[in-house]
Amino acid sequence: MKFRTLRADEIDCRIATVKTNGVSLLLYKDARCDMNILDESVGPMAWERMHSRDNANCTVSIWNNDLGLWVSKEDTGTESFTEKEKGLASDSFKRACFNWGIGRELYTAPFIWIPSDKCNIKPSGRKDNYGKDILTCYDKFLVEQIIYDENKVIVALSIRNDTKKQRVYVYDNRPKEEAKN
Repeated sequence: MKFRTLRADEIDCRIATVKTNGVSLLLYKDARCDMNILDESVGPMAWERMHSRDNANCTVSIWNNDLGLWVSKEDTGTESFTEKEKGLASDSFKRACFNWGIGRELYTAPFIWIPSDKCNIKPSGRKDNYGKDILTCYDKFLVEQIIYDENKVIVALSIRNDTKKQRVYVYDNRPKEEAKN
């Protein structure tokens, strides 16, 4: 079973690190994206998910007509900071879907650094263990465009700071002939 690569509108950006000189971003998918791709690829009646260990583990099973049986892949998740139980179930589901190959191309993302002049960094009002201000950034970042090569490796990516209404990151690692198109 092969799944298509994620479209730009299916990928979210999360701020990983905030420093005085900028922020680093991570690309991720949400559980709704996985559900939509499973429905689209195998049909809503040909996959199922089951949770165990108080939602820490999720098994995603897909019906295989050729074998006449369910084929399953399982993974474990971690709690989120907001809704612990829901976040745990969602994370274990997303990880099980990565095992099926859904969104695995996100692991090929380049390091994404947004300089401080392209985002709004400010003190959070909290201090770290050394008494220094902990910085925060509430800007919303969106994937504008993403291009993959034949091996599902990200070769071009652009990100927009939707809060500031501007493109803030461009990565293009395509061969020169392809980049012109």
